[in-house]
Amino acid sequence: MPKIGMEPIRKAALVKATIAEIGRAGSLDVTVAQIARRAGMSSALAHHYFGSKEQIFLAAMRHILTLYGAEVRGALAAAQGPKERVRAIVRASFAPGSFRREVIGAWLNFYVLAQTVPEARRLLSVYQRRLRSNLLFALRPLVGDRAEALAEGTGALIDGVYIRQALGEGTPDGKAAAERVMDYLERELGGTQ
Repeated sequence: MPKIGMEPIRKAALVKATIAEIGRAGSLDVTVAQIARRAGMSSALAHHYFGSKEQIFLAAMRHILTLYGAEVRGALAAAQGPKERVRAIVRASFAPGSFRREVIGAWLNFYVLAQTVPEARRLLSVYQRRLRSNLLFALRPLVGDRAEALAEGTGALIDGVYIRQALGEGTPDGKAAAERVMDYLERELGGTQ
C-alpha cells in the first residue's frame, strides 16, 4: 500500500538527485538507477513517477527554471529604476542558487537536449523569451531603439558565461560572472541613468 503524501516528496528527491547526478557526470549519460539510488529509492519507483529519464530531466529543468524565475522576480521587486532593473536581472542570473556546478551542468545539457526534444526546446524558448522581455522592459527607457540589440547581446552573453563555466574548472564565481556581464552593459549604456 502506498504511503499517502509521499509522491511530492519523492518527486522532489528525484529532481534534486537528477541535478546532482548530471553535475557529477557532466552529461546526461546517467541512468535512472543512479538517480534513484542517490534519491534513496528504486529505479522502478522513479519510472513510476516520471516514466523516463528524459521526463525526470525535464522536471529537473522546470525546477531550475522555477527557482531562477523566483530569483529574478525577487531581485526586480527591489530594483529602483531601469538601470537597477538591468543589474537585478544580471545578478539574479548568476545567483548562488542558479550558478552552482551541478546546475550549470544541467543547463549545458539542457541546451543540447533542446536541439532534439520538442518539450525541452519549448522550455528553453520560454526562458529565452522571459529573459528578453525583462531586459527589453529595463533597457528601453535607457537606450530606446537599441534595446532590442542590447537585450539580445546581453542574453547571449549570460548564456555564454554559463557555457564557459560548464566547460571550465574550479568553483563557479557568480559575482565575477555578473560583473563581466555588467562591464559589457556599462560600456554599451554609456552615461545613461
